[in-house]
Amino acid sequence: MTIKPLADRVVIKPVEAEEKTAGGIVLPGTAQEKQQIAEVIEVGPGGVVDGEKVEMQVKPGDKVIYSKYAGTEVKFGPEELVIVREGDILAIIND
Repeated sequence: MTIKPLADRVVIKPVEAEEKTAGGIVLPGTAQEKQQIAEVIEVGPGGVVDGEKVEMQVKPGDKVIYSKYAGTEVKFGPEELVIVREGDILAIIND
């Protein structure tokens, strides 16, 4: 089974949050901040938004930073995924 987003939407998988601080203190799940870094899983074909053709800037495998309250969380099989509009992606992380 696969998932294919429509228009300018992107399926991303949030990266697991760090469980330790830089000083080595273990954080309980309730104290961890919501992570805003994710890996792109699938990309929609683009399309027309507000009368303009949209070309997708991200591709599967990219690591991205996305808006804190963006998207729709979905459970797809065993994975927790988020579907966002490309405009909700703030940056691509280059390693």
